[in-house]
Amino acid sequence: MTERSPPPRILVLGGPTAAGKTAASLAVAEAFDAVVVSADAMQVYRRLDIGTGKATAEERDRVPHFGIDVVDVDQPFDATDFVALTDAVLATHPRVVVAGGTSLYLRGLIRGFVETPTVDPALRSEVEAIEDLHGELARVDPDLAERLHPNDRVRLVRGVEVFRAGGRRLSELQRAHSEAPDRVEAVGLWLDREGLDDRIDARVEQMMALGYVEEVRGVLDAGFDRGLKPLQSLGYRHLCAHLLDGLALEEAVRCTKRDTRRFARKQRTWQNTLRFEPVGAAEVDEVLRRAEGLWG
Repeated sequence: MTERSPPPRILVLGGPTAAGKTAASLAVAEAFDAVVVSADAMQVYRRLDIGTGKATAEERDRVPHFGIDVVDVDQPFDATDFVALTDAVLATHPRVVVAGGTSLYLRGLIRGFVETPTVDPALRSEVEAIEDLHGELARVDPDLAERLHPNDRVRLVRGVEVFRAGGRRLSELQRAHSEAPDRVEAVGLWLDREGLDDRIDARVEQMMALGYVEEVRGVLDAGFDRGLKPLQSLGYRHLCAHLLDGLALEEAVRCTKRDTRRFARKQRTWQNTLRFEPVGAAEVDEVLRRAEGLWG
């Protein structure tokens, strides 16, 4: 029997926006000759630089970065693409720091995804047409139905279609996945700090000074539709409203600050599922110590 290769060993720095992940990742990468992979779902898009808080050109010159400027604004990119990208980096670089606040990316990298059968569009349409979806799910997968609200149609459809496509209950597949070993050996640290709301507000003001409005104008002038998912995120949608609908710039900035603060609070709830060790963003020495323990 072939012995299973040991999983890659990586340092993962999570945390809310503006918490200091970029600075910590640069410090570790320079100290240990490592590379950085961005786990930020917005930084994969070209042209969206200022509003996504990408590492600067100077920072990328200091340390090789991956997961930045991967696709155009109108091209798809999801968590499975991120995991494939990171796996390719791990295959050629012995020391990798993953830094970012997209929880689904981080969970997928560490735990992987539940393997489910392919569902064709005809089957999905058939399932979506079922009137009593919760009742049908209770018949084929009672454990999953017990966990889902009758109005949660997206997950109800998923549970029924998985059973019909492959003959196995989604709850069984999820249980088997939860018992499987992690894909990588990760030291997960959660970076956070006090006064984050003030830092977010200051960061948005800095983005405006760097040309945030001009960045959005350039994307729209290049022919990208405001309805694209990346342009519906946080500040981008408000600046689109400023440029296209006449929303006052001051109001667009206020809404951007508000939504970013709300998003940071949502990110903080993800620590409960990721179970990363909390570390103050200013405690770079502790981050370096944990990296040394991981890589030697």
